[in-house]
Amino acid sequence: MSNLDRRPAARELGGLDGTTARPVLDLLPGKDVILGESTHVRRLLPTLGRRMVGAWAFVDHYGPDDIADGSGMQVAPHPHTGLQTVSWLLEGEVHHRDSLGSDVRFGPGQLALMTAGHGIAHSEQSPHAHPRFLHGAQLWVALPDAHRDTTPDFEHHATLPGWTSDGLTTTVLMGSFGGATSPGAAYTPLVGVDLDLSAGADVEVPLEPDFEYGLLASSGAVTVEGAPLGRGAMLYLGTGRTSLRLSAAEGSKLLLLGGEPFEERLVMWWNFVGRTGEEIADYAEQWNAQSDRFGAVVGFDGARLEAPPLPPVPLKPRGRER
Repeated sequence: MSNLDRRPAARELGGLDGTTARPVLDLLPGKDVILGESTHVRRLLPTLGRRMVGAWAFVDHYGPDDIADGSGMQVAPHPHTGLQTVSWLLEGEVHHRDSLGSDVRFGPGQLALMTAGHGIAHSEQSPHAHPRFLHGAQLWVALPDAHRDTTPDFEHHATLPGWTSDGLTTTVLMGSFGGATSPGAAYTPLVGVDLDLSAGADVEVPLEPDFEYGLLASSGAVTVEGAPLGRGAMLYLGTGRTSLRLSAAEGSKLLLLGGEPFEERLVMWWNFVGRTGEEIADYAEQWNAQSDRFGAVVGFDGARLEAPPLPPVPLKPRGRER
């Protein structure tokens, strides 16, 4: 999914100076953003006070939206570099096309994982005949320097591993959790898990003490270590935890994201991840010039997105926190 902001802020991410070396419960303030023609999302990363959780650099949560009488998600072809997109649906269906020739429809519980690497373009649409509701999350994972120029790739995994215990059902999107390992390619130590809690569940889930974590309430409402977390909100949990206590009075779904703190500094602007402002400017120029770096998306009926003007000021290091 694209960042469609026409005046996107340039952000420098990464570095251990902003990592919280202890457990915390910090509520992350998100903001409402419109994507494409009509999709409203809650942008939870990057946000005021927190720019990354492990290698997770971007978190959008959208829906549930009633799109029975509308077109749903309509995001025109746009580019990416230096990252992976992780698409996760709870309701609905999305049609993905990219410049590798991928042409895939995916639905709830399926992993759509695109590794941009050197450069790729893609589009995302709700099919013409689509389910009534659209609900999901769009996530970006920053690629480390050794792999940020890797050959682009797209993976679609219709089934994913997980386990069920004591009113909790887990589905592992990325990395490993509780003995289950996702088939999705990962380039840094990280984890992404869908946690489905039944009404009345009171559970303790295992964590890695060297990972930092964030927890998004996709639906319902839960209590996290005694603190309430409502739908659409996200908690930053810090590091140093070996477990996490969760309880739910109603059926609820959570998205647990974690990983080793990302050591490298990187620049994220619009849909590009790089290391310098000059590099980002070059990506934008190549995209607008229709360079072979990104290729073309075949089958999309409409114009592609153009990169917006770059900020008028040079980029300055800001670290992981403001």
